[in-house]
Amino acid sequence: MEPHGEDFAVGCILSIKTTLEEEFQAQVIAFDRPSNLLILHILQKFSLYEFTFSKRNIRLLKANYVKEFNFLGRGEDPLDPDKCFLDLNTLQAREDSAIRQAEAEADRIGVGVTAEGQNIFDALSKTLPVCWDKTTIVVMNEVRLSPPYLPESVTGGTPPANERVRKVLELERKRLQARNAGE
Repeated sequence: MEPHGEDFAVGCILSIKTTLEEEFQAQVIAFDRPSNLLILHILQKFSLYEFTFSKRNIRLLKANYVKEFNFLGRGEDPLDPDKCFLDLNTLQAREDSAIRQAEAEADRIGVGVTAEGQNIFDALSKTLPVCWDKTTIVVMNEVRLSPPYLPESVTGGTPPANERVRKVLELERKRLQARNAGE
């Protein structure tokens, strides 16, 4: 059955079976004819693999993946602003978390360092707390590893901390050399 745009009018409640044999009931929120994209509010799902219990389970689906559908009726306007609910506190918390995550990831990228220096930083960060101080890697807030990031470039900190950083550094440099030799 080849669906037509008028079959996907906003507010229609449909029983849908996809080309992947997935079955569910959904209300049409929107249909974008140029992209052939359906935006659906899932009402009931019959899949054995996924159960979602949320206030609003929204799904985007290309209409050409609809194998069969049956019109079940018309529901209330799904875009009625009086019935839409946005939890601004939750949205703000998600935004704050995403910003903190992005800042943390940005702090992990060295500016003006070689690819090898970044690889060494990444390797050290898997087992030790590290941060950048310009092009110097600071490990455990005390040991400093300056370019060219060789064992003899390790300074500061206690002798045991220094030795630990040297050992991890030597292992990582061997791993990097083996990887580069294999390429």
